[in-house]
Amino acid sequence: MLDVSVVIPTYNCQQYIYQAIQSALGQAVSEVIVIDDGSTDDTQSIVKQLDCSRLRYIFQRNQGVSAARNYGIDSASGQLIAFLDADDYYLPGKIEQQVALFEATPELGLVQSGWQKVDETGQPLGAVTLWESVPKLTVENWLRFKPVLPSALMVRREWLRKVEGFDRQLKAAEDVDLVSRLALQGCQCAWLEQVAVSYRQRGGSAMGDGKVQAQDLSKFLDKFFQQSDLPESVRLLEQSVRYHTLVWAAWYLQHTGELAEMAHYLKRAWQYSPYLPIETLIHWADSFSGFSQGCGAALDVEALIQSAQWQQLVKWLLAQEKL
Repeated sequence: MLDVSVVIPTYNCQQYIYQAIQSALGQAVSEVIVIDDGSTDDTQSIVKQLDCSRLRYIFQRNQGVSAARNYGIDSASGQLIAFLDADDYYLPGKIEQQVALFEATPELGLVQSGWQKVDETGQPLGAVTLWESVPKLTVENWLRFKPVLPSALMVRREWLRKVEGFDRQLKAAEDVDLVSRLALQGCQCAWLEQVAVSYRQRGGSAMGDGKVQAQDLSKFLDKFFQQSDLPESVRLLEQSVRYHTLVWAAWYLQHTGELAEMAHYLKRAWQYSPYLPIETLIHWADSFSGFSQGCGAALDVEALIQSAQWQQLVKWLLAQEKL
């Protein structure tokens, strides 16, 4: 069986780190490496209570999650690297099932499982089975749909080293950046069509900062499409990918209460819209409703369209038709 190293980056996550580590140690892994990214809580003492020869704890000054994961990759001995965020946890059999796919298909470089969303206490909120809508994990589909979760990933170490790991300049979107670069380099990617990870939804996580999500998604797009040697099939997707990504970022800003920033990102999205102004407005509203449903929340359409930011946005967009 191929050796697996699990890399767990953590920062002030004392209430969840024990469960994350135990969920990894309970599986067929060679080692679990906890990279403490400068925590100031009791993370260190909690980790050190776990007496296991397969567990390694490394402390570094705070540098961000990408730097922490890269430190873990550099420190790992396994042929396969699995990632696990400190507030998530594996479900039984996750590692073994992914390894089986690697062993059955040696040319695979990446395997991603499905996941379930859970609340802060671990109660299930719903399964995410994206292979049903995105069956092929190609560079085009990574870009268009971004069906990625770090805690669901297992990657051959040689591939991670080939692309030099995660981009340390990104606080968010570092996962879609990584998988897009891997696929662009020829890394074959596949689904483990099983829900094998619990992805915790909680306040205070990186996903809760709409501004960071939007800014780093934009940085990722700029960085990716500035490459001069992109295949024509990928280059032709740029306008569509930019449009739909900016609309999603705008929705997420609305979802996190940043309405002024929401309007700014929708204005940027307009530059790439394939629709007329009225059609674009309808698409934005429909997209917001769909994104909200997808995360288990109902969009208050009335509150949105009555907001000053949306009203001003409508006037601005309709004026574009006259330019």
